[in-house]
Amino acid sequence: MRICLLGAGLIGRMHGSLLAAQSEVDEIVVADLDPGRAAVTAAAIGGRAALNAEQAMEGADAVLVAASTDAHAGLVAAAVERGLPTFCEKPLALELPETVKLVEQIEARGAIVQVGFQRRFDPAYREARRLVESGELGTVYLVRLIAHDQQPPPDAYIPLSGGLFRDSSIHDFDALRWVTGQEVDEIYAVGSVRGFPVFELYDDVDTGAALMRLADGTLGVLSQTRHDPLGYDVRMELVGSRDAVTVGLGQRTPIRSLEPDAPTLTGPAWQTFLTRFETAYREELMTFLRVARGEIPSPCTARDALQAMRIAVAAGRSRSDHRPVRPMDV
Repeated sequence: MRICLLGAGLIGRMHGSLLAAQSEVDEIVVADLDPGRAAVTAAAIGGRAALNAEQAMEGADAVLVAASTDAHAGLVAAAVERGLPTFCEKPLALELPETVKLVEQIEARGAIVQVGFQRRFDPAYREARRLVESGELGTVYLVRLIAHDQQPPPDAYIPLSGGLFRDSSIHDFDALRWVTGQEVDEIYAVGSVRGFPVFELYDDVDTGAALMRLADGTLGVLSQTRHDPLGYDVRMELVGSRDAVTVGLGQRTPIRSLEPDAPTLTGPAWQTFLTRFETAYREELMTFLRVARGEIPSPCTARDALQAMRIAVAAGRSRSDHRPVRPMDV
């Protein structure tokens, strides 16, 4: 297979390295707005640099979009028009109307698109979904979502990110609806700037929380920070009538218990999402190669990405308006 890799930044380099290790990938053609960066990444993974996205897509069997968020929609649309199976890092687009338009285009053409919500491929998240689907958890009462970055993103990234809920919490929103099999019916979100004043310059927050009611009455609670001094901490806890389980609590979880009989975590603590979800990222791409070959349907569709975006936009509107918001009303 010849894969077109659009975007040679941090995520693009990681995807490129994973793809280069696969025997079924014969060539990777890399394009980036910075030709020098494309050349460096191509050399590092044994690929070939192209002058632009159009040139990179020529002769490709599939496209992987890992460019900056504001470029996603245009690149996906171009790949779809060429009839190429496409993987796109979240989100599909930065704004909701643009996302709706793109999803309509994808579905009208019957295009093959997989969106990068890598937690769907993490073994523990998968087990949580299985326990819900099988009924082993019983009636799910509550889902807690914990998301703490080790360090905030670079200052230059903040005005381009779309804000905390669209940029980061969207992963939690997708994981919540995927694990539970339920849509978010209503959300109430709040946020504060507690440690990094630069967020306030762009009407963003470094600390957020959201209370959600799912369609079947299950409650979801999200707490999130852009800084955790101990490391990168992402967890999901589910409390049901038959069992209570947690995802993300292990020997590398960056948390310190004050209970005298608590076991000492051996560490080292997770520092970034790239290491915490390394296995999930690899499985995600291996799955996409099967999707691109027509062996299986997309496990994370454009419609899934739209639903997660609706929740994120509703969260932002709730924070601004100081009221609950229904995602289907945004």
